[in-house]
Amino acid sequence: MPLTIHGIPASRAIRPLWAATELGLAFNHVPTPYLGGATRTPGFLALNPNGHIPVVVDARPDGDVVVWESMACALYIARHHGQPDGASITPANPREDAEALRWSFWAVTECEADALTVLMHRLAMPAERRKPELAQAAEKRLAVRLRVMEQHLTAQQAAGCLYLAAERFTVADLCVASVLNWARPARELMKGHPLTHDWIVRCTERPAHDVARALG
Repeated sequence: MPLTIHGIPASRAIRPLWAATELGLAFNHVPTPYLGGATRTPGFLALNPNGHIPVVVDARPDGDVVVWESMACALYIARHHGQPDGASITPANPREDAEALRWSFWAVTECEADALTVLMHRLAMPAERRKPELAQAAEKRLAVRLRVMEQHLTAQQAAGCLYLAAERFTVADLCVASVLNWARPARELMKGHPLTHDWIVRCTERPAHDVARALG
């Protein structure tokens, strides 16, 4: 199999794992955790000197291509292992490709840190370690960002589209939903942005997402 994905689903590695699963690709999965030193071995650091998961290794006839940074991994898989046929998650034209790029970068730069803060301090951390004030501040910032998303989804739905870039689910939705899903424990935030909430649910309830999350 030409494609190898290092990482675990309970991390940002869910993005390339989900993309590969959506495309029905056969791939090697190396379940590398982010704790315990697995990303600090000489072998792993030779793949990603930053010592982070995920890492995608694509064995191609002209030599291996190594990709790190989770959004880059997902976008690479969609672009180079999918078909631009207007049916898969792969962008079918420059407009869809532009939407995938801009929304993915938007999610990382504008939303990811605050969404992760919400997840950790509303749900993931032990109750005695949570700091509600950090979650509240993050939710206040996210409310500004999600207004942008809500406006876009409103325009998309008026045009008959339920997704970010097209009438169908694409890698744009995959990348952004993988970030905003972390903010779902912020119930009032989600209540105030119903189209965004429903879109997150629609994306993350896809069978391929469930399969990717179940990988060891």
